[in-house]
Amino acid sequence: MRRALARLYSAEETRSIVRRVIEHVCRMPFHRQWVCKDTQLSQTEKACIRAIVQRLEKAEPLQYVLGETAFYGLTLEVNPSVLIPRPETEELVDFMVRALTGKMLKILDIGTGSGCIAIALARHLPETEVHAVEISGRALETAGRNARRNGVAVYFVQADILRDGLSSLPLFDVIVSNPPYVCEREKRGMHANVLHFEPHEALFVPDDDPLLFYRRIASVGIDRLATDGWLFFEINEAYGEMIVDMLREKGYRSIECFRDLSGKERIIKARI
Repeated sequence: MRRALARLYSAEETRSIVRRVIEHVCRMPFHRQWVCKDTQLSQTEKACIRAIVQRLEKAEPLQYVLGETAFYGLTLEVNPSVLIPRPETEELVDFMVRALTGKMLKILDIGTGSGCIAIALARHLPETEVHAVEISGRALETAGRNARRNGVAVYFVQADILRDGLSSLPLFDVIVSNPPYVCEREKRGMHANVLHFEPHEALFVPDDDPLLFYRRIASVGIDRLATDGWLFFEINEAYGEMIVDMLREKGYRSIECFRDLSGKERIIKARI
């Protein structure tokens, strides 16, 4: 397995993938893998590993191959109908958990995908009521399974945020979104495992309208946020200033932009 993966990944990535594959197939956590390194694998386990390597050699993301990923202490199902959650989104969730702990709130996650944000907030802010909106029926099915898997209640709704003002939903204290924010022109620099496998509708926006979803969600927030309600965005670091200006023009206040662990502008918080 190592030799096959070494042709495609760095030494560090190869070691990480091998550990995760062994843990997944053999149900052997990393701390036992070293102790049991001379353990012989069964023929079934070897066949399963070969099948996984074959898929990885085609640049399929490991998370899709294994069918799951870790996110903010949770295990979530992922498949090609949903975007694989990124560490930056974990930072957004952590930022919100620290800001909102102890408050009884209604929260709306727009564009929930796998449900990662909504489910993590429901788990770590048990006093909140969490709703989530998604356009894709298949993604909603995945999100529903993830909520049940992690033992939380999230109220899921299928809607197209670009067409639906969500007037049938109640007012919320918090709206959060990690909308599509990668411009089409950025495809040229993307890895094959992202470009060829992850859902484009969850990633890309037109080059001539990079704020398409931010602008629309901000408008929805004006209508569906309660007085003094909060809006949280994960953003494309290239458009932080533009998003801040747009929110200010729409009447939002207390607008702040925060950097992620890589030093990139990644989170915006604003109040209506």
